[in-house]
Amino acid sequence: MQALVFACGLLALIISGHAVTAGEILIKPEEAALPPPTASITLTTRALTRKPEVVLTSPEASVSSPFNLQLKFAAHGGSKINPHTFQLIYLRTPNVDLTARVKPYITADGLNMVGAEAPPGQHMIKATISDSDEREGSAVFILNVLK
Repeated sequence: MQALVFACGLLALIISGHAVTAGEILIKPEEAALPPPTASITLTTRALTRKPEVVLTSPEASVSSPFNLQLKFAAHGGSKINPHTFQLIYLRTPNVDLTARVKPYITADGLNMVGAEAPPGQHMIKATISDSDEREGSAVFILNVLK
């Protein structure tokens, strides 16, 4: 009887077209195998800035895959975040544009990707966003994914 119930449930999933997956691919293993960037990465900021902010809120430490990837956006000076300008770049040689993979998870408040998958290792990511005054803000962060 239990086998019949299981088979019916499995058939319902197949017919509905929904696939059972552990999460959404953020970084593919072959992308992680690319060489690291050859140039140093620097961000210049000044004491007074009205650029939008990009802040990594999750993960806060080393994680296992899959994990929740959350970024928070903040605009300043009465401007508003333009979520259509968001870009997420995996800093490798050559760089890998991850924007299309995270696009469904972007709002004006930030990015909330539940179940992001990446291979083990340290992954340097650059996130960029613009506001309604066309000012661009960015952040570079490292995701440390454990085995």
